[in-house]
Amino acid sequence: MSLFDWFADRRKDTPISKERQEREIADDLWQKCPACDALTYSKDLKTNFQVCPNCGHHNRTTSEERLEQLVDLDTWTPLDSDLVSGDPLEFVDRQSYRDRVRATQAKTRLSDAIVTGIGQLRGDSIHQPIPVALGIMDFRFMGGSMGSVVGEKLTRLIERATAEHLPLVVCCASGGARMHEGIFSLMQMAKTSAALERHRAAGQLFISVLTHPTFGGVTASFAMLGDIILAEPGALVGFAGGRVIEQTIRQKLPEGFQTAEYLMEHGLIDAIVRRPKLTRRLNQLISLHQPLSSSHSNGKLTSSGSNYSESFPPPSLN
Repeated sequence: MSLFDWFADRRKDTPISKERQEREIADDLWQKCPACDALTYSKDLKTNFQVCPNCGHHNRTTSEERLEQLVDLDTWTPLDSDLVSGDPLEFVDRQSYRDRVRATQAKTRLSDAIVTGIGQLRGDSIHQPIPVALGIMDFRFMGGSMGSVVGEKLTRLIERATAEHLPLVVCCASGGARMHEGIFSLMQMAKTSAALERHRAAGQLFISVLTHPTFGGVTASFAMLGDIILAEPGALVGFAGGRVIEQTIRQKLPEGFQTAEYLMEHGLIDAIVRRPKLTRRLNQLISLHQPLSSSHSNGKLTSSGSNYSESFPPPSLN
């Protein structure tokens, strides 16, 4: 037997392991859906807003991707991007909090777990571009946890929206308050909630978008204070985790507990919106909630600053 035949026979007899098969797929070229195991070309997945075309599973998306999906980037003005976390408690676990923040900043190229700014929502054939104050949380940065910087950036965004009479949209993705900052992180719950109350008292709109996952102190504060609360399909939303609740109350939780669909069924959110349709839905809702003035133009009511006399189709759940 020739050496070539020996290698050929050996290759036939040696099964290819699943681990080896996965290694042979080039990094970032294909993405495997965690829900249905379907392989999707990465560029196609990005074009489809990181939603699996086979089963509709919503993969996590970065703040940069979501910003590109929602806003005309030429109109985007970031706010307070220079704010960074201190280390008031000099917290240390396996490494110091200060070192952990620096490492995460280097890995994600973010200053903290939220990006804030002002820009125009992407328009369509029906809606003109609408200026909004937008906050986008990023789960890659320490699980999207809310520390002093997240609370301060969000509060400043809310106050800017109130002062400039802008609708406010916040996309939430968080594991909760950041334990490394102790009471300082918990104080952000009250601070953001107070700012939202002033925004509401001024008659301004706040739309909260719950994405997977939204938990802890974020759920217990600004995430659930929206005038309108939207959620992505399959998003898990709650305060404590399901296993913690079961161990505490010693009861089995209902099937699908804490999913967006369960919360929708029980009246805790207003609508479930697929990610590719989120921009259009936001345009619809903000347009419908523009304050009308008592003046008339050609016999039609006009909005303060813009003419919103066009008829808008009623929102759908999809």
